Amino acid sequence: MMHIAFLLLIIFADGSSSKKVCSYQDVVDYLNLTTDNSVFKTTRPVLDHEHPTVVHLDIILYAILAVIEKTQTFIPVVWALMEWNNERISWNPDQFCGITQISVPKELLWKPDLIIYEMTEKDDSPKSPYMYMSYDGKVTAEAEMKVVSTCKMDVHKFPFDTQRCSITVASAIHCVQQIRLHPYSNSSRATQYSREVMKTQGEWDFLQLSVTSGNITFGDGMWEHLIYTFTMKRRPLLHVTNFLLPVLFFLILDLASFLIADHRGEKLGFKVTVLLAISVLLLILNDILPSMSNRTPLIATYCIVIFALMLLSLLETILVTYLMEKDSVSQEKLRLRDDREDKQETVKHQNCNTEEKRQTCCSCICKASDGEKQHEMLPVAQEVYNSIQSLESKALLLILEELKELQKTLNLHLSCRHEGGKFGHWATRINRAFFIFYVTTVSLFLSLIFVAWNT
Repeated sequence: MMHIAFLLLIIFADGSSSKKVCSYQDVVDYLNLTTDNSVFKTTRPVLDHEHPTVVHLDIILYAILAVIEKTQTFIPVVWALMEWNNERISWNPDQFCGITQISVPKELLWKPDLIIYEMTEKDDSPKSPYMYMSYDGKVTAEAEMKVVSTCKMDVHKFPFDTQRCSITVASAIHCVQQIRLHPYSNSSRATQYSREVMKTQGEWDFLQLSVTSGNITFGDGMWEHLIYTFTMKRRPLLHVTNFLLPVLFFLILDLASFLIADHRGEKLGFKVTVLLAISVLLLILNDILPSMSNRTPLIATYCIVIFALMLLSLLETILVTYLMEKDSVSQEKLRLRDDREDKQETVKHQNCNTEEKRQTCCSCICKASDGEKQHEMLPVAQEVYNSIQSLESKALLLILEELKELQKTLNLHLSCRHEGGKFGHWATRINRAFFIFYVTTVSLFLSLIFVAWNT
């Protein structure tokens, strides 16, 4: 039994030692892939020049770094995969221990000269130095790119807008007879993959990635290209809270200012302050929106109309204040005239009293000279009569003064309503009519702008 076990151990040892060992370098040496061999990297890898190289391309959205409306720039991070067939490369996996795929440096093989038409800056993201090569000649290259591209944006519904930015991929010098571009994934699969690998979106919600193909004719040649369109919807919460709501709050404050009395200067100063605050917000809006746009943005219309309404409100306040001041001046003139007339009547009344007293004294002296006997006979009765007459005249004078004061107050009140108060009456009517117009216009405008933003 010990001899049999020893023989089996020798047999297994011989079998294990006879197993073939392979490495990736064996495949590279078999293909003669070296930096000095220019066969694989100088020309398009086809045995017949009339046979086109079919490149399968796949682009997946990895992140949305920025969408700049001012410069109309779209900056995404995409993951790109290219696959094509190199007709000069092939080996039998059975001869190399079942090796079907190896990775080689990108400098050793020819690569398609694909470019992005919308790209404005060179990609500075780190690149993978290797690509995969299969036994049947399929070559696969992967890359992660930061694309700084131009994008024609429509900011008409900002900040409730949806943007569509495209990346057009095509060969730089090879026409359609030499390189054919086919999408590796359709639109639904590309959208699904993008949502699965998406890392960051910023203020945007990614909606869809669509893939379309087309041809560009230039001169005598035709170039095939693939267009990847990214559809994104803006998240409006930041702009609503930082811009739209403050403007609406200022509009409400302007409406509330109608409760302030018109004859005071606080109302005019308050409206000017609110108007200046709207002007500052308009400057902020100018920094956000692009200078060139096909249509006027709704947010600009929103701000301009509210600014115009506040301006009309300020002009109306100035007019009403002017009418109130003019009414006050007329009332002051009327009061001064009444005071002057009262003084004149008082002076006349005093003169009359003095004349009456003088005549009474003269008559009394004459009567005293004619009837000295009678005065001597009734001195006590005469004194009582004179004192009673003096008290009655004083009481009548007091009653007359009170009646004049009442008449003066009544005349002033009537003059304010019929003569000097006509400016105040017009100011009240203008204020009431403008308030109704202001509330109606604001309600209709906000309803229309809300409908326009949501359709």
